[in-house]
Amino acid sequence: MPSPSLSVSSPSAGQDASAAGRAVAVLQRTFGHPAFRGPQADIVQHIADGGDCLVLMPTGGGKSLCYQVPALLRAGTGIVVSPLIALMQDQVAALRQNGVRAAFLNSSLDAREARAVENALLAGELDLLYVAPERLMTDSFQGLLARLAGRRADPDGEDEGDPRDHGAPRDPRADDSSGRTPGSQAGIALFAIDEAHCVSQWGHDFRPEYLQLSILHERFPGVPRVALTATADPQTRVEILERLGLTDARVFVSSFDRPNIRYAIVDKEEPRSQLLRFISEEHEGDCGIVYCLSRRKVDETAIWLSERGVNALPYHAGMDQAARAANQARFQREDGIVVVATIAFGMGIDKPDVRFVAHLDLPKSIEGYYQETGRAGRDGASADAWMSYGLADVVQQRRMIDESEADEAYKRVSGAKLDALLGLCETAACRRVRLLAYFGEDSQPCGNCDNCLTPPRTWDATEAVRKALSCVYRTGQRFGVVHLIDVLRGRSTERTQRWQHEALSVFGIGSDLEEPAWRGVFRQMVALGLLQVDHESHGALRLTDASRPVLRGEQTVSMRETVRQPGAGRSSRKRSGGPAGGATGRAPVGVGDSPAAQALFERLKAWRREEAKTQSVPAYVILHDATLAEITRLRPRNADALANVPGIGARKLERYGQPLLDILGSAASEGG
Repeated sequence: MPSPSLSVSSPSAGQDASAAGRAVAVLQRTFGHPAFRGPQADIVQHIADGGDCLVLMPTGGGKSLCYQVPALLRAGTGIVVSPLIALMQDQVAALRQNGVRAAFLNSSLDAREARAVENALLAGELDLLYVAPERLMTDSFQGLLARLAGRRADPDGEDEGDPRDHGAPRDPRADDSSGRTPGSQAGIALFAIDEAHCVSQWGHDFRPEYLQLSILHERFPGVPRVALTATADPQTRVEILERLGLTDARVFVSSFDRPNIRYAIVDKEEPRSQLLRFISEEHEGDCGIVYCLSRRKVDETAIWLSERGVNALPYHAGMDQAARAANQARFQREDGIVVVATIAFGMGIDKPDVRFVAHLDLPKSIEGYYQETGRAGRDGASADAWMSYGLADVVQQRRMIDESEADEAYKRVSGAKLDALLGLCETAACRRVRLLAYFGEDSQPCGNCDNCLTPPRTWDATEAVRKALSCVYRTGQRFGVVHLIDVLRGRSTERTQRWQHEALSVFGIGSDLEEPAWRGVFRQMVALGLLQVDHESHGALRLTDASRPVLRGEQTVSMRETVRQPGAGRSSRKRSGGPAGGATGRAPVGVGDSPAAQALFERLKAWRREEAKTQSVPAYVILHDATLAEITRLRPRNADALANVPGIGARKLERYGQPLLDILGSAASEGG
């Protein structure tokens, strides 16, 4: 198969005005958004016209609308391939709030419930159906799709038409004001493959079931397919197109930038204490996620934070399934919950008001880091991505790669991805510039990451590096960093005496640097490839070929200066007006600082909380914080004015308009 060429598509000048108008009408009436953002309009039109595409858009950038709107414009049911049960449930709940006929098929349904969904699908009563790739590829579900496409629509098994015919756009003359065609509709509107990076065997979340999805084109060639992801480097993009058979697809690349997220990476000293200071100083009472590498560390960290007043819950695959589900439900439905989790909590978390994501351990790649930090600030309000990082993280990740049972090609790719992440950690320049460059996007310094806010100093570390390399060599390349620092600083210990290292010429030659500075030097040397870790020798450091030019005086080395950062990024939120809508009662930026505005916002949140409890759905499914903030700011006096608030579609206006107006009227009469 020839490699598809990658190109960034721009809006078509010849876009049909009436078709575009119908798309905007669906967007406004059904979803309550005044206009499409970025490339959304062009993507929607392309799919509605029957075209295939790959969409690369950051988390929170509006990927879901790119297939939801075309599914409502085209005849039939949109089939969405989604990898996680939680993601399906959230999406379906949100769509139903907007009056969209949506359902899911997964293992959370019993046999009776599953049959009801299947019957609704065959009856043409669904606009969107979410299904896991494992279920999609079963013979029974493929049979359902064949019947839906018209191949075996009658009990006698007679073919009712060419399967290419079912994907035609809906007749606009039959559309109601929402854009949907009234009455039962046969056929498949589109296939949407969410989290498409799961197809990549080099990626951070490979799922072998995704490799089978190429048959959709073979079995249903007339149905448009859209693959969507928020994380894909150029290599992965090519792999997605090839493995899904999207050789003729248009590629839409939106900016990967999440300007509302502030990135900060601190030197790991006392990571739990650093994390607690970060939460208490920046995000007290806010919703957040803390990622740890191991299940044991998740449990220990959750307990440790809870004992210190943080409302923390653990989440990992080793937990009892009921307990894990209960903790996830609390996180999604309650304010101020901090989940401590492994990467099992990565995809499928669409809670919009996550104010921070913290990493206590180094991820495996920039893709993983971007995916996980992308859980923060989906509502567009300010959020933080915070990480503590040390030499032990580098050693651990390299050991995991080296000891993996994967082939050498995979190890090489994994090593290169780790090196790219280490470059992000060690850079003295703008974090955002470095992050976006990995995804092939040029940018300017953001002025909002830790390096921009407090530019780190660099120093000529050549002499210190040469001392460290000499120490490694003269001690026989058999010792780890703790012992090497003792030798360099001239600290007499039982080990330096036993190994007679106090007699070496390198003993005490590094007494001019403090221990934290030496830890930073060794960490950066490993990251730069000047030293490697011998895992068979209990973490001993060994010289590499790259160290020779430095030892010979042929190469200089510049490093970040190691600085103690007890507050770890305390500047941003305090200066920018505070986080958006945490459990502490702070309203989002734009609401206003007056007591009346704050009180109204809290009354709206209290109403939403009770409404969500009544319906057994997360509060953000009812209305986002951003929508409540706009209602607070604009204070609409009637239904027409309320309909103009972003996030208030026709169904939500009908359902919640009067209660909202009652709250506003009561606040006005009280002088608020």
